[in-house]
Amino acid sequence: MTAPRGTAEPPSAPPPSGGVTALRLAAAVAGALPAVVLRIAGVHPSPVAGMALFGLGVLSAALLLMWAAETARADISGPLALALLAFIAVLPEYAVDLWFAYAAGTRPEYAAYAAANMTGANRLLVGVGWPLVALAAYVAARRRGVAPGIGLREHRRIDTAFLGVAALVAFVMPAARQISWVLAAVLIAWYAYYLFRIGRCSETDEEELVGVPARLAALPRARRRCTTVLVFAVAAGVVFACAEPFATSLVDAGASLGIDRFLLVQWLAPLASEAPELIVAVVFAWRLRGDDGLGALLSRYFLNRESTCSCVS
Repeated sequence: MTAPRGTAEPPSAPPPSGGVTALRLAAAVAGALPAVVLRIAGVHPSPVAGMALFGLGVLSAALLLMWAAETARADISGPLALALLAFIAVLPEYAVDLWFAYAAGTRPEYAAYAAANMTGANRLLVGVGWPLVALAAYVAARRRGVAPGIGLREHRRIDTAFLGVAALVAFVMPAARQISWVLAAVLIAWYAYYLFRIGRCSETDEEELVGVPARLAALPRARRRCTTVLVFAVAAGVVFACAEPFATSLVDAGASLGIDRFLLVQWLAPLASEAPELIVAVVFAWRLRGDDGLGALLSRYFLNRESTCSCVS
């Protein structure tokens, strides 16, 4: 990555050791294990306990998916690959939202929860994630005595431009007081054109991997690919095991705690699926890689914007 004018190229952080990497992977799997065991055994805990346990499962799955998607970049390069891997990384959030949308077929009130989940994710990314990245980048630059600022590379500018148009189109929803299938079709087509456009981007420099993905990417090719597929499979299994009970527990917990269920779904559900990405984005910014930090959030926000319409309509 080319550093913005007036800044120094940040030093690369060494990846964690093999033992630390294995420990982190084991901790993520352990976090998901209680939820999977409960689902297989058919045990239905209280709403609040279920919200906590299945929410931890979704959070663990999101972390595993993020690590697997980042590691896969060692074998799949280019901006288009990054966009496709970002699509995979939002599986936990999509699974919860799709279940709400599916349940709305027999319980119409659940359509509002599907919208709450996605709009809450957008609010978390824009209202919390982007300011945190900017703040971390500014503080890190001041501490190191370099000029603050986040420079955007070519494919990142394309991300921003397409997202800006999608954001403007999304104002149709509150103006029309409904989420139409026509708007869903328009945004899906816009996302398809975005993939086509980003696939033609000539830029070849990629973000440097950090943490667990950096260690996994250093493995021999065959072992790395097997590990990536295994982590993807485990994470996907956890997602599908936890999505329905987590969504149901959220709604039931709101009733038992006396909290508005719409607000609970809007704020708590996205936090479980978005937290890993937010942490990584802030770490990038703290290492004077604000462009990479914003990139970690831009594709996710674009996908959330498009899926808000496609799921609910």
